[in-house]
Amino acid sequence: MADFSADVVIVGAGAAGAACAQELRARGFGGSVVLVGREPDLPYSRPLVSKDYLSGAVGREATRLRSAAEWDADEIELLTRVSVMKLDPEARTVKLSDKRECSYDKLLLATGANVRRLRVPGSDLDGIHYLRALANADAVRADAQTAEHVVLVGGSFVACEVAATLTAIGKRCTMVMTEELPLSDVAGTQAGWFFARALQERGIETITSDSLERFEAAPVAEGQARARVGAVVTASGREIPADMVVMGTGAVPDVMLARSAKLALGETGGVACARSLETSAPGVWAAGDVCEFDSVPHGRALRIEHWDVAEAQGRAVAAAMLGAGGDFTCVPYFWSDLSDWCKLEYVGVAEGWDREVLRGSLEDGAFSIFYFDQGVLRGCLAVNRPDDLNHARRLLAAGGGLRGPVDALAGLTTDLSGL
Repeated sequence: MADFSADVVIVGAGAAGAACAQELRARGFGGSVVLVGREPDLPYSRPLVSKDYLSGAVGREATRLRSAAEWDADEIELLTRVSVMKLDPEARTVKLSDKRECSYDKLLLATGANVRRLRVPGSDLDGIHYLRALANADAVRADAQTAEHVVLVGGSFVACEVAATLTAIGKRCTMVMTEELPLSDVAGTQAGWFFARALQERGIETITSDSLERFEAAPVAEGQARARVGAVVTASGREIPADMVVMGTGAVPDVMLARSAKLALGETGGVACARSLETSAPGVWAAGDVCEFDSVPHGRALRIEHWDVAEAQGRAVAAAMLGAGGDFTCVPYFWSDLSDWCKLEYVGVAEGWDREVLRGSLEDGAFSIFYFDQGVLRGCLAVNRPDDLNHARRLLAAGGGLRGPVDALAGLTTDLSGL
C-alpha cells in the first residue's frame, strides 16, 4: 500500500510543472495535485538566473512564479527538497526521497535538464562554476565580488548572457568558444556578427574557433585549503589568466527516471512523446526539456530547451489530462537578452537551413532574419522588429510556405501579410 495518493503527480517544479499545476486549477480541476521539486526554492523564473538575479537587480522573492500562499490557496501540495527516486508506470506509483510512496492516476514528467560538464584536467579546481539554479547564481555572484577577470567557456546563450551581466557590474570578461562567432551555431553568421560586435563594444574579449584544453591552478596561498583556478588553457595553446570561470557548455535532458521506468526515449535523447505529449506509458505525459515531441508544424520530432515552450507544454498537458487536449501545435518561441543592450526574440526551429533573408539593418540594431530550408520558413530571429516576428509566427503555424518570392521579405516596404 502506498503511503498516500494523488489524482495528479507532477515531477519537476520548473516552468512545465508549475504551468501544468496552475492550468489544472484554472480549468476547474478539483482533484488532488502534488508538485514535487528537488530544489529548496519555490518554483521560480529560471531565465532570471543568468540575468537580473545574477546581477543583483532583483532578490530571491522576485524570481518566484507565485508565493507560498498562492500555491496553498489553490490547494496544490508543493514538495520542495524532494526528488522522485523511482517511477513505476504499471503500478502507478512513485517513491520519494523522503521515503514515502505515492500512488497516482495521472503523472507529468518534467524533470528538466542538467548542465553538461566538461571533464578536462583541472576541472575540479575551486572557482569553476556552472549556472543552472539560483544557488549557482549565488555562488557566481559571491565569487565575482573579488574577481577582476572572468573567463566564460562557450558561445551559447548562457555564456553570452552571463558575460553581459557581469560586464554590466564592472567585471572584465573573456569568452572562449569553439564557434566562429557567438551564437552562430544557432543563429547563423549574420546574427553572430551582430552579437559579436555588441559584446566587443562593451569590452568583452571573444576568443573564437578554439576549445578548452585544461585549467591551470593559481599559486596556493598560505592557509588555503583547496587549489583555485588561475588560468584557462585552450587547444591552440593560448593561456588566459582567470580569477574565476563560468561554464556555458549547454545542458542534457534529465531522463534518468524515465530510463529506469523503461519509458521510450527518442532520437534527441529526450522522452519520446506523441503529438499529445503522452509518453509510451499510458497516463504519463512529459513536458519541458525532457520532452521530445512529434511537432505538427515541423513534421518531425523536436526537443526544445526554452522556458516559454516548457510553459506552453505544461498547459497543454493539463488540458490533455482533463480530456480537452489535442495535438501540441504551438509554434516555439523564446527570447534572450544581453543586459540592457539588446533583446532578441525567436520563433520556430531552424536546423540546417540553406538560406537566410535579412530584413532591416544589422548596423542599426533593428533587424530580423528569416531561416529557410528548401523554400520553407523554419525560423525567424528578430531584434527590435516585433511585427516581423508576429508575421513569421503566423506563417510557421500555416506550414511555412510563402505566397510570394522569398527575396521579397528583405524589402522594408513589403507588406508581409501579403506573403
